[in-house]
Amino acid sequence: MDFNVTDFNVRLRTIRLREAVLAIAIGFILNVVLIGIFPSLGKNDNLMIMPLFIFVLLFFIWALRGTHGLSDDFSKLFERDNRREIFYIFLINLLFVFLIVAFFANFDILYGSVYPDMEPLLDFTPTPFDSISFIFDVISSVILAPIIEELFFRGVLFNRLKIRTGIIAAMIISSALFAIGHEFGGITSAFLFGICMCIIYMKTDNILMTMSIHFLNNLVAVLLEVGNADAFLFQMPVAPITLLLSIVSGLLILVYIVEEMKRLRA
Repeated sequence: MDFNVTDFNVRLRTIRLREAVLAIAIGFILNVVLIGIFPSLGKNDNLMIMPLFIFVLLFFIWALRGTHGLSDDFSKLFERDNRREIFYIFLINLLFVFLIVAFFANFDILYGSVYPDMEPLLDFTPTPFDSISFIFDVISSVILAPIIEELFFRGVLFNRLKIRTGIIAAMIISSALFAIGHEFGGITSAFLFGICMCIIYMKTDNILMTMSIHFLNNLVAVLLEVGNADAFLFQMPVAPITLLLSIVSGLLILVYIVEEMKRLRA
């Protein structure tokens, strides 16, 4: 990376992929070592991955030190058109996720017979609220994950691939790798979410835009999980409405991607 560059967005684009991957690899090794020393870390998924997140975040803080322009990017989040796009992309992607869950919920008999090991995903029984787990969920999923994943998958991976493979291939590859890290059933929605994030990042050259959408998405997902929304949204008589809204949202995502790609290539 070029430390002579002081613009935040330009410096972000100059971070080499191998540097970011090395930071992740070191963070992963550190994570394994800490879990070995403190086995209690492995009892909570979000707590378990937190040392990795923190180490990678420190790498980006170090890599982007001395830059300016982040405050300007932050102020642009509140411009009318940007606020509207943040909310729109967040909403249609969140609703589309319901399609995946609703699909499995409506075909639970077939699904359970084919993939018996995945039946717990269809269990809508309310779970007791655990305040400690909730705090770790918020820190890991809502705060750290959107920052680190956007910096890596859009800020570094997409930017570096774009130079070597072109825009379309870079979108597909970076979004596919982003999706792989998500739970079964959410891979399709995560892939389309990643494509949308690439488009918005290209349009605005503002990583805070994608972080904001990612933050809202994860925040609502955690709140819905805590509130046991599955028990309401995916059972009769509400399930058909949920499924319909999800299908419409999926179509809107595809329309958005096609239209924005035409505009970006014009």
